[in-house]
Amino acid sequence: MRRATLYRYRLPMQPGVVLGNQRFAEREGLLVALDDAGRRGVGEIAPLPGFSRESLADAGAAAQRWLARWTAGEASASTLDAAPPSVGFGISCALAELTDALPPQADYRSVPLCTGDPDEALAHLAAMPGARVAKLKVGLYEAIRDSLTVNMLLSALPDLRLRLDANRRWTRDRALQFARYLAPDCLSRIDFLEEPCGRPDDSLAFAAQTGIPIAWDESAREPGFTLHAAPGVAALVVKPSLTGTLARCRQTLECARALGLTAVISSGVESSLALTQLSRLAQWLTPAVTPGLDTLSLMQAQLVRPWPGCDLPLLSWAQLEPIGTMP
Repeated sequence: MRRATLYRYRLPMQPGVVLGNQRFAEREGLLVALDDAGRRGVGEIAPLPGFSRESLADAGAAAQRWLARWTAGEASASTLDAAPPSVGFGISCALAELTDALPPQADYRSVPLCTGDPDEALAHLAAMPGARVAKLKVGLYEAIRDSLTVNMLLSALPDLRLRLDANRRWTRDRALQFARYLAPDCLSRIDFLEEPCGRPDDSLAFAAQTGIPIAWDESAREPGFTLHAAPGVAALVVKPSLTGTLARCRQTLECARALGLTAVISSGVESSLALTQLSRLAQWLTPAVTPGLDTLSLMQAQLVRPWPGCDLPLLSWAQLEPIGTMP
């Protein structure tokens, strides 16, 4: 007999976390548990405010409708395509665990996310073993300040490579101002700059004028956007919980690689549970590319499944709020 249960969670965030244009005090989402014939699969449904099209309430309602059909034997993974992306991702993960379709091997590497004080970031990166690749958010402060931070990190660590992310905060002029103050000998160690400008055309023009490669992230999920090879475009960043089902994520990643782009799996600020699943997805679908899963550093607690080596407190199933069981 099939059984499905939805739980609501709330995880406190570190003080001062800003995502997009809003501050976050806590991360909210849902966990789904599917039980069938003595087996269990779990997944996370966590729309990201300011980035996801659906709200948490919308996602919860859509999930409950699909789960009611699944427990009645009337729904399968293929019927998730019309669901909101966060719902498609979370439930497809649970189904994949239930059927062993998601390989258990995980890639727990992650490109570290540098936030806050540049000196602290430098100390952290200097202590990293092996090849150094890091992600740095830009666009939160003055463009010249961002340039100086990039120069400082790359000059201090000659083997460091950076992935930059502006989250479409800049106009073309502001983005060009950022590029103008970068040290010329540092440019070759910028792997890419995600979404420098609010308009894709301005981002493409920025890449053409500066020679700094760009990556698509938010733009690739906009209606009417078609992914294609273009001068200056180096990568596609795929956030599965904003993309949809595992099947859709796999199709998107394969399309990017077919176009000659680097395909990077990245977190949408999910809990430790979803991050462990994303690490399995990365090992499966992008084994040669280090994923961007370092968002657990933004939180004050883990959820149900711990991330290896993380000492944050772990919330158990018993501490979660059940909001629906079917049948």
